[in-house]
Amino acid sequence: MLIKIAIALVVIVALLLVALLIAAAMKPDRLHVRREATIGAPPERIFPLINDFRRWTEWSPYEKRDPALKRTYSGAECGKGAVYEWSGNSQVGQGRMEMIEVAEPNRVRIRLDFIKPMTSSNTAEFTLAPQGNSTRIAWDMQGPTSFMMKVSSVLMNLDKMIGSDYEVGLANLKAIAEKK
Repeated sequence: MLIKIAIALVVIVALLLVALLIAAAMKPDRLHVRREATIGAPPERIFPLINDFRRWTEWSPYEKRDPALKRTYSGAECGKGAVYEWSGNSQVGQGRMEMIEVAEPNRVRIRLDFIKPMTSSNTAEFTLAPQGNSTRIAWDMQGPTSFMMKVSSVLMNLDKMIGSDYEVGLANLKAIAEKK
């Protein structure tokens, strides 16, 4: 009797694993996360907060997750060629960002490479569009989706997880830019 139960459990686990792998294989090959907000300030007031990695400590939701976060800045001080590398706890991992395209005061494009806990290369982009006395800002990230990321996305909603961080970051930008 115990052998039959053990065989049934093994078959059920194997079927669940196969279902997980099939669901993962059907996920898109690219990840795209986008969040937008309206900030009651002109792009010229918001842009310097994004264009200088040193200013990200003021608003980025990731900066507060590890009080002992190690940061290294290199390349240009800000704008195209500026580089920011970080290493932290399991919540922030390890990675590198480099500003690869800047169109002041409307766009910053960043190459975003994660090293730990999982390697991936993405592009992040901030787009600022004036709307009267306000600015419509979009924060995008996109890149290829590895099979392990596809498996993860079956078990958790990556858009919701990353997107909620972007919402916090945009709210922080709003609070800082509207305060001035």
